[in-house]
Amino acid sequence: MPNIGSVLKEEIVRLSRKETRSQVEPTKKVTAQFRREIAELKRQVTQIQRQVALLSRKTLGQATAAKADSPTKPARFTVKGLRAQRERLGLSADDFGKLLGVSAQSIYNWEQEKARPRPEPLAKLAALRGVGKREAQARLEQLGTPAAKPES
Repeated sequence: MPNIGSVLKEEIVRLSRKETRSQVEPTKKVTAQFRREIAELKRQVTQIQRQVALLSRKTLGQATAAKADSPTKPARFTVKGLRAQRERLGLSADDFGKLLGVSAQSIYNWEQEKARPRPEPLAKLAALRGVGKREAQARLEQLGTPAAKPES
């Protein structure tokens, strides 16, 4: 005959397991649901990251194509080159300054080495290097200022 103490102990263990199971089962279900949702979100994040990478490569490709048109390193500036370019185009300091978007005094200061051009006018100066006399005259006319006669 079994001992009443051991029977009671087994019954308590059985009931506690049953109660624990009833408490843990809903938590397991919710945990499984959360894991499925997390897995779905991870898949979405991975897909979005791929799309972002693809778009960034496309825009990077367009940006590098745009950068290929513009110089990658800053243009060099020499007084001799500035003076030679202005004389080659046959423009006064005033007209040359209008093409660059600066004053005639700035051009004089650059030529006298009292100042150096900032990056924006320097980039415009570099862009003017391939321009001929006729195109320079046409650009001045587009700006609404007829070019003065070249200096002698």
